[in-house]
Amino acid sequence: MLLKKILFAGAAALALTAGAEARELTLGMQDNEATPVYKGAEAFAAKLAEVSGGEMTVKLFPSATLGDFKSMVQQAQAGELDIVATGYPDMSYVIPELKLIGAPYVVSDFAQLKSIVDGPWGQSMAAKFEEQGIHVLDLWYYGTRQTTSNRPINSIEDMKGLRLRTPNVPFLIAYAEATGATPAPVAFAELYLALQTNQVDAQENPLTTIDAQKFYEVQNSVAITNHFVASAAILFSKANWDGFSDQEKEWVTTAIHAGGDVNNALLEEGEANLLKVFEEKGLTITHPDLAPFKAAMQPYYDTLDAEFGAGAVAAVTGQ
Repeated sequence: MLLKKILFAGAAALALTAGAEARELTLGMQDNEATPVYKGAEAFAAKLAEVSGGEMTVKLFPSATLGDFKSMVQQAQAGELDIVATGYPDMSYVIPELKLIGAPYVVSDFAQLKSIVDGPWGQSMAAKFEEQGIHVLDLWYYGTRQTTSNRPINSIEDMKGLRLRTPNVPFLIAYAEATGATPAPVAFAELYLALQTNQVDAQENPLTTIDAQKFYEVQNSVAITNHFVASAAILFSKANWDGFSDQEKEWVTTAIHAGGDVNNALLEEGEANLLKVFEEKGLTITHPDLAPFKAAMQPYYDTLDAEFGAGAVAAVTGQ
């Protein structure tokens, strides 16, 4: 496997320098070194070395070095990779029920999402992860998705007719369709050019992504639609986790929470500051009434209830 090839060259040196007692964990992600998730992972690595007295360390593999998230999950299931950081609802390809928590407007903020994942519904999902050979270690904030466009969105009526780029993700496509926009499949790497050339009129992403990708240069309006609260699930190989002592599990758990604190703080600070930054760049910031947006999602909720049983969507939030 790719991971084995990458690690093999350093294995002998590790044994010599770290000593027989040291254990190096591996963590893969699609995010690059400039992201809060990576900085959180760095903080996790530093804290783990500290609390373990150097007995456990972490090697980071950012920027999809080990493949896309599905490939990394497969490596973790096989015990070839210790940790994967990836979107929580992204795992719906193996645990379909996760589509419920990805549905737009089911979750209002990260505090509620964390509460759900820590609660009965989330624990039932954790059991399903275990069945897939994955232990859910933690959940980190990944930003709340907003909608940018080349015209102000003051109400749901302004969504009608917009060619809205969304990822190839069912619940985000459903958001576009339900609000009257036309979903447009454009690769993320091509999105800036697609907006610049008016191939699409609008897109949706967290504020920090809008800033990092400079979409503000080719869009003139940001609507605070809050349609999806994104998260990064920190997933551990169950086979490897089960082989840890209680002390090792405690070290890893303490350290991963410290890393999550760093990631979450960076994202929350970034989101708090960026609206002012965007206004200073000349963008129009709008705050449409979100009640009609949420009401428009009901037909999609109905399809989920049909798939998972009556009341499945409401059961996520305990309503």
